[in-house]
Amino acid sequence: MRVLVADALGFCFGVRDALAAAERTAAPDSVTIHGELVHNEAVIGRLHHLGFHHAPDTARDQLPATPLVMITAHGVSDRERNRLQTAGKELIDTTCPLVQKVHRAAQLLAAEDRHVLIIGRPGHVEVRGIQEDLTRVDVVESVAAVQTYPHDRLGIVCQSTTPPRLVAEINAAIRAANPQADIHFIDTICQPTRDRQDAVVRIVPLVDAMVVVGGKNSNNTRELASLCKDRGVPAFHVQAAGDLQTDWFHGCQVVGLTAGTSTLDETIREVRAALERL
Repeated sequence: MRVLVADALGFCFGVRDALAAAERTAAPDSVTIHGELVHNEAVIGRLHHLGFHHAPDTARDQLPATPLVMITAHGVSDRERNRLQTAGKELIDTTCPLVQKVHRAAQLLAAEDRHVLIIGRPGHVEVRGIQEDLTRVDVVESVAAVQTYPHDRLGIVCQSTTPPRLVAEINAAIRAANPQADIHFIDTICQPTRDRQDAVVRIVPLVDAMVVVGGKNSNNTRELASLCKDRGVPAFHVQAAGDLQTDWFHGCQVVGLTAGTSTLDETIREVRAALERL
């Protein structure tokens, strides 16, 4: 069985920089990571081993006990930054610059007196950070969630890892449901997300099945698997080499390999080696 590796996969620069900042920290036991630094269980395990404290994404409203607080790659709202700093916490900021771009775009639309629509997953940590600084906002997850909004001026941004095809569908649906509105759309999908999805589209016609490596909570990893399935190719989402099952690949001559943007290089290498041994 031959393994064909996508030409763009794994860590994006935002995740790589966030992990590097954590590993440079001199006293990890004095730092609480404010949520999951990245949505990858292997990375979280490594940080636990280094001695970092963690506040789960679901418990970020609680004030960390440590003097230093690390803001994750997904970012937080200005309101949350102020809350932490007012409490005397020193911040180590690893927010991805492309997430910061989404925040700036949303604020620009709000300054234009627009009701802001965020295309993304309700409750996702990145979306919450954008949403918390806006007074007029809705989160739109799907075409079915689109409404006729009682506003003359609308602004649209995207969660940075939203699939481009989904953004196009929702954008079109918003315009169809609100024909009289003045709509300003700012495309805030990050380039690494596009690159990894485009690489999957190129490789899918060449393989019998695809292995997608990444955290179970990783939005962009799940989308890579969905892209394969939508094109009629079986896709197996695994977190590590130990998750692979031999019977998945019966009859396969060529298997593709890709990975989400928060997947460690060593994990990808281990999965590839395991596939090549089959």
